[in-house]
This record gives sequence, C-alpha cells and structure tokens, in this order.
Amino acid sequence: MARAMFEYTKTVLDKVSFDAALFCKEVKKAIQRLLPHEVEELRIWIIALTKQNPELNQCLIYLNS
Repeated sequence: MARAMFEYTKTVLDKVSFDAALFCKEVKKAIQRLLPHEVEELRIWIIALTKQNPELNQCLIYLNS
C-alpha cells in the first residue's frame, strides 16, 4: 500500500511540474504522507526532474530540512 502512495505521489508531481508553486505545495504534502525512506527516494527523483526543469529547484529546500 505504501509503495502505491509513493508511485501516486510521483505521478501527481510529474503532472504539476509545469507550475513551481503548485509543485512545492505537493512536495510539502508528500513529505507528510510518505515514509522516511520514501522521502529520500523522492528527493533523488526530484533532483533528476529539476535537471530538466530548473525552475523547480526552489522546492528542494523542503526536502533538505
């Protein structure tokens, strides 16, 4: 079940990646929902995504704290 939430979160983040403010909002929600090791996986995934969409870099602050 938890893995399904992780995959769902990635899908949502991918769909809202056109808007940095909305992306950041979804990242905050994801941090509250996911398990600690999933948050770390998500951080790695988001870093890869920000290489394609540099405007999303501002959301990394939520994953580093």
